[in-house]
Amino acid sequence: MLYNGFKFGMLLQFAIGPVCLFIFQIAALKGFYTAFTGVLGVSIIDGLYILSAILGIAYIIERKSTKIALKIFGAIVLLIFGASNVLSVFNISLLPSLGLDNVSHSGNAFLSAVILTASNPLSIIFWAGVFSAKLAEEGMKRRDFYSFGFGALLSTVFFLTIIFIRGSLTGTFLPSYIIQILNLVVGFLLIYFSIRMFLSIMSEW
Repeated sequence: MLYNGFKFGMLLQFAIGPVCLFIFQIAALKGFYTAFTGVLGVSIIDGLYILSAILGIAYIIERKSTKIALKIFGAIVLLIFGASNVLSVFNISLLPSLGLDNVSHSGNAFLSAVILTASNPLSIIFWAGVFSAKLAEEGMKRRDFYSFGFGALLSTVFFLTIIFIRGSLTGTFLPSYIIQILNLVVGFLLIYFSIRMFLSIMSEW
């Protein structure tokens, strides 16, 4: 089950999302150690979400009104992070304590990664659905859930470690104008994810 969880988690990792982009950007701009603290923050939140799904907390937030409120929260967080990235190119600081200029401090990188990962609390519902499907298809026992979930979490750590190592190596060769382009690209992608989430919310109303 540990191996099955790892395989399933790796499939999910290839759907590149805002957290992956953020980790790569931190690594490219601020180096290996700072990016590692970001990966640690992501892993902690992902682990808590998986554990919460196993414990059944998903059913508490399954109500439509709660889901919409959580989606709005996530979309706003992504929008703020994206806008902050774009504005940083023009030396405008939207998030003074969490902006990339200050994220060289490991604590800030950790906190930024935690907030960005936590912006999608509906992950609990996703994992609850995964475990329900596995229970129906494979007859998994409850103790198997923990092994499967831990394997999925290991895939997050493994994949993001590769991302931040690649980002660290790439960053050593990036001139300043490429860094600005990277800021813009990541910023606009985060805004895109935010808009897509807002559209999803509107379609549910």
